Amino acid sequence: MDPRALTAGQMIDGFRLVEPMQAGGMANFWRVTREDIDLPMVMKVPLLRLGEDPITIIGYEVEQMILPRLTGPHAPRFVAAGDFEMPYIVMEFVAGPSVKSLLDKTPLPPDEVAAIGARIAFALHDIHHQHVIHLDLKPSNVILRDDDAVLIDFGLSRHDQLPDLIQEEAGGPVGTGAYVAPEQVLGDRSDARSDLFALGVILYFLATGDRPFGEPQRADNWRQRLWRDSVPPRSRNAAIPPWLQEIILRCLEVDPDARYATAAQLAFDLQHPDQVALTGRSARQHRDGIFTVLWRRLRARREPLLRRREALTTHLATAPIVVAAIDLEPGHEALRHALALAVRRVLITEPNARLACVNILKIARLALDEMEDAQGRNPHLSRLIELKHWARQIPIAPDRITYHVLESTDPAGQLIDYARHNRVDHIIIGARASSALRRYLGSVSARVVAEAPCTVTVVRTQVDGASAGAEQNVDAQVG
Repeated sequence: MDPRALTAGQMIDGFRLVEPMQAGGMANFWRVTREDIDLPMVMKVPLLRLGEDPITIIGYEVEQMILPRLTGPHAPRFVAAGDFEMPYIVMEFVAGPSVKSLLDKTPLPPDEVAAIGARIAFALHDIHHQHVIHLDLKPSNVILRDDDAVLIDFGLSRHDQLPDLIQEEAGGPVGTGAYVAPEQVLGDRSDARSDLFALGVILYFLATGDRPFGEPQRADNWRQRLWRDSVPPRSRNAAIPPWLQEIILRCLEVDPDARYATAAQLAFDLQHPDQVALTGRSARQHRDGIFTVLWRRLRARREPLLRRREALTTHLATAPIVVAAIDLEPGHEALRHALALAVRRVLITEPNARLACVNILKIARLALDEMEDAQGRNPHLSRLIELKHWARQIPIAPDRITYHVLESTDPAGQLIDYARHNRVDHIIIGARASSALRRYLGSVSARVVAEAPCTVTVVRTQVDGASAGAEQNVDAQVG
């Protein structure tokens, strides 16, 4: 099928071509309809002309393997695909602007950059959980629809349960030069954090109006990012706050281990800028010096072998977002201690976990709440101080722990919403001793177990009347 010969009204396997859309680098696109399908659709027709880059046909094979396996709001719904005699892919038409359409308006305000970045990070986290690494993330491949980001064009992607045709058939690294991660340059297509590097490039572009590494077209020029860092974004746009530079430069680290462990952890920082742990990255004004660059270059030559990466789902499982829901009301010291023991045990088994210490400040439904307590202190601030005091007994790096006081008339509902909004993997919550009223009304922990979209561990304390102290018992329940 010659894409140049297609005309409006033409029928292909029951699909009627309605109107052409803007062509891409490796395919033409048509709006299509079919009588038995009530869905806005687009047909992607690969450009398989004589002399065309072989990556075009490989990408077509890859996308028709991967797209049918993706579900949810962050990828277009797959409809149909043709064979090699008549190659095409029909998928849901995603209405909305691409991130590319925003580039003429850059630099964008920091809060807008963060909001867009969080939407993309959540989309990445979703497809990563479905065993897919995009590996060609760029502004034109991200559509903003409602409150979500939708990722398109999976022709260069990798599914870690399918053959990697790009790896097997391409002669070297592939991708879009400005967004290719250092490990991709070395031929490693197995690390989900490559997508975080590309997202860091997008964030840099949105915040400064420039690409951190320019637009290199040749793979031999891509190698420079193995040793050459980018110009710090704040030196190009002084309006960028330190927390945003911290996030961007962490995404752009040469070593994947120095980046965020998962896209969900990156989204968490983008949604909570006041909680971002600032390091030397945040204040950097200049690129690294010549001796640092030479050391990196020599190291890249000495250590060309790639480290073996664990399976994508295994990596995600070892870097969860964990919430400790802490009851700070007086009289529950034993429960807080038991909760700390439970959190410590989880962190021992999950060394890359991100811990969010959360307390729900219950507010009155009708009456106005006082801005100060009896001692004249702001209750919100007081709770934050107590959370940090409680966390002193938790062995975790400062950049992997945050503190949140949430106000609500419905503590259980607020905690469940928080878990859903932040893609939390595990909640550890204390349960007070039972009482007739609590059995009648239902406890916060019971509702969280029933409704939270993640694993829930409930911690209880039992007091043995024959003993002088409290016996601590950890009871795990999964919701």
